[in-house]
Amino acid sequence: MSFLGYPRPDGSVGTRNHVAIIPTVVCAAATARQISESVRGSVPFLHHQGCALAPDDLAQVNRTLANLGRNPNVAAVVLVSLGCDPIDIDGIAEDIARSGKPVEKLVIQQVGGTVATVEKGVRIARQMVSDATRVTRQQFDDSMLMFGSECGGSDTTSGLGSNPAIGAAFDILVKKGGKAVFSETTEFIGAEHLLAARAVTPDVGDVITHMVRRYEKRFIDMGVDMRGANPTKGNIEGGLTTIEEKSLGAIAKGGSQPIQEMYEYGDRPRKGGLSIVDGPGYDAPSLTALAAAGATVMFFSTGRGTPLGSPFVPVIKVTANGATFKTMNDNMDFYVDLEKKSHMGEIGEALYAEALDVASGKQTKAETLHQDVDNGIFIVGTLA
Repeated sequence: MSFLGYPRPDGSVGTRNHVAIIPTVVCAAATARQISESVRGSVPFLHHQGCALAPDDLAQVNRTLANLGRNPNVAAVVLVSLGCDPIDIDGIAEDIARSGKPVEKLVIQQVGGTVATVEKGVRIARQMVSDATRVTRQQFDDSMLMFGSECGGSDTTSGLGSNPAIGAAFDILVKKGGKAVFSETTEFIGAEHLLAARAVTPDVGDVITHMVRRYEKRFIDMGVDMRGANPTKGNIEGGLTTIEEKSLGAIAKGGSQPIQEMYEYGDRPRKGGLSIVDGPGYDAPSLTALAAAGATVMFFSTGRGTPLGSPFVPVIKVTANGATFKTMNDNMDFYVDLEKKSHMGEIGEALYAEALDVASGKQTKAETLHQDVDNGIFIVGTLA
């Protein structure tokens, strides 16, 4: 099977052809938004990080922004900095440029304020968009795709229907030689031994266990015990009672194939096949982790419904809750009907076909509603 994608200089293939406007710090977010609003074909990544960061978090934000710019769905990048923020705009630009795509830097304090920066940024972005239109869709084997999966607003139908359907689609792609990545380390708690058992080596299994324990320790240090309880009011209302119960359903979205590696937030997989990125259980920064990993199509399982999308990557909303599919139909893309006796493999094939259509240009509901500006980058803490 194949899809119609955009070839990139580094050999990757995008499903979209965006010019990304990326502020390095929250102080530059409004300026980046103004540039993007004036240039059709550009998309901003607006976030609230970049200042007063602990060293580990600073490194994490740097690599996240660089790898977002390297996502195959991005044709070119405009970086916007304030000038006094600690983010390494030069290093980020160099990392992105190594992928072969155009990168320009704007420093507000050097350009001469907001108005001058917006004017210069608009000129640059318009030229980038014009150049990007010369890259046209070509036919590629679906092994060139990279799937990402997320779940949010979960209920009992998530673990029974939508997560397993996504997992089945993951299995299809991985068996074809493609890549797939999932996250939400907090939602591995109580089921981490099942993931570790699927690791390709004992060392990878140890990394999975370590990262889950590390995440859990952060909560314990704050006086919160995740085990035996469920952290969100909405999940409880949806019928989930413990984090272990939620985790058993959440890991189903990763399919059944061997896990090649688990790596840090904001990083990219170094191997093919199925991988895990360490990330939080809340949706916006989790989607960011998948985009930074290089995902070109994302699935988002939801029982209770959610409108959240992602700036550079199409997000396919999947639900197995019939009431949600009906009442939030303008947000939902794919329905897993649990009343039908179809084998989950057949549902996975149908979802995979939907993903190929989206990869070839079909707009998701989140894209048509422009629900792509609520983003986040995960950090552990800040410095006063």
